[in-house]
Amino acid sequence: MDEKIIIFDTTLRDGEQSPGASLTPQGKLEIAHQLASLGVDVIEAGFPISSPGDFESVKAVAKNVKGPIICGLARCMKKDIEAAGNSLKPAKRGRIHVFLATSKIHMQYKLKKPEDEIVQLAIEGVKYASRFTDDIEFSPEDASRSEREFLYRVIEEVIKAGATTINVPDTVGYAIPDEYGDLIKCIRNNVPNMNKAVISVHCHNDLGLAVANSIAAIQNGAGQVECTINGIGERAGNAALEEIVMAISVRRDLLNFQTGIKTKEIYKTSRLVSTLTGVPVQPNKAIVGHNAFAHESGIHQDGVLKKSLTYEIMAPQDVGFSGTKLVMGKHSGRHAFSERLKALGYTLKDEELNKAFEEFKVLADKKKEVFDEDLATIVEHEVGTGTVPEVYRLKSFHISSGSDEKPTANIGLSKKGKVLAAGSSGDGPVDACYKAVDKITGLKGKLSDYAIRSVTSGKDALGEVSIRVVIKDREISARGASTDIIEASIKAYLNAINKIIGKTEKAKGTKVEL
Repeated sequence: MDEKIIIFDTTLRDGEQSPGASLTPQGKLEIAHQLASLGVDVIEAGFPISSPGDFESVKAVAKNVKGPIICGLARCMKKDIEAAGNSLKPAKRGRIHVFLATSKIHMQYKLKKPEDEIVQLAIEGVKYASRFTDDIEFSPEDASRSEREFLYRVIEEVIKAGATTINVPDTVGYAIPDEYGDLIKCIRNNVPNMNKAVISVHCHNDLGLAVANSIAAIQNGAGQVECTINGIGERAGNAALEEIVMAISVRRDLLNFQTGIKTKEIYKTSRLVSTLTGVPVQPNKAIVGHNAFAHESGIHQDGVLKKSLTYEIMAPQDVGFSGTKLVMGKHSGRHAFSERLKALGYTLKDEELNKAFEEFKVLADKKKEVFDEDLATIVEHEVGTGTVPEVYRLKSFHISSGSDEKPTANIGLSKKGKVLAAGSSGDGPVDACYKAVDKITGLKGKLSDYAIRSVTSGKDALGEVSIRVVIKDREISARGASTDIIEASIKAYLNAINKIIGKTEKAKGTKVEL
């Protein structure tokens, strides 16, 4: 029987450290639930000591997500370990992951401590963590650049102290596969008590080798792989979960391993993480990229039509793609719409289905073709999780703009059944719209980031606007989608305003009336 590889997902911790990525506590919880559906074994939910918000996020995941082990990160410091332990109390199975650098460059310049003191700190950290849980992971940070004899010594001592998993991180993505595989093999052979703990690996992608290094590691005895959805993370990112899992699945002739991942949930998970973090997936990204199962070459198209295996080493359905792009149109009925959403992995309540169907009909009238990506965007943007109350909703807008006139906008918003209207001018049509919205809501936002991307292809593509806006000294990330980019921009701005109103009302302990 193939050896089971433990999949340790750190999207919510290392992934969120990706430059430009930001998750709300509710967003973290939504991703955690999906990771559980995906079948990951361990969810590293955050770094509890880093902020009160991160502490509460880890606690919420520990309380609400069932199935995987829930893990919190901590330095080898009592305050860190206490924060991690306390945040994990609601978890049925909790793990504390403590780390301490062991490379000479880190010990000399960052920690400014000698080897003996590092060993003692590592032992004390693991022993203190054992007061909170018997599932303790220890990471000698920058292991791939550490002196091997010292690394063996640290690992042996922390296992004696109670560590049950030893993570061997390639912290700066410095290793190459043969070298890293040999490091794992040598740890197995030179740490006397290594049989009492699982070897884990955490590879960064600075040289584009994170997945290759992870595969080399499991071939040499690693039993756990730490990875993220879409490979997001610090700098160039981490090993991508979807690539590791599908490499194991596709190349079973060489890789005698298995995972518990439900691969048909991969694409859905990828989209969710990309949407909520604001980090787009590159089109040619392996497994989950828009072009991963697309064929333009006539030779390729001919081969795939005759036998898909000629140019596809896995079926798109295996990872959650539908296998087709054009799926719905304006003549489609509610039943067909519902069934198509189910095929894409979305099961909606009646009220949510009605709302999504209304938005689909509006979109279908604007577009000649409606793709699966459009349907997924409707669900994500128009239905979502129901956690952002729509205090204000866009009813109408009119723009006047040209090379010889100052852009003006007239906006109509609905609130509690009433339509409120205002007009304004601005430096551009979007600026004019935002100023008109400010007049209606009485809130003034300052835009700090604005990005547009096309969700689908074609001149009538659905566009998604992602913004960051400062309102009442709070920076809010928000998004909106429409075939009209001005409408998408207004929806994104209203999404931010509704979020800030929802947070304010929640802080006051009052209920938002819709």
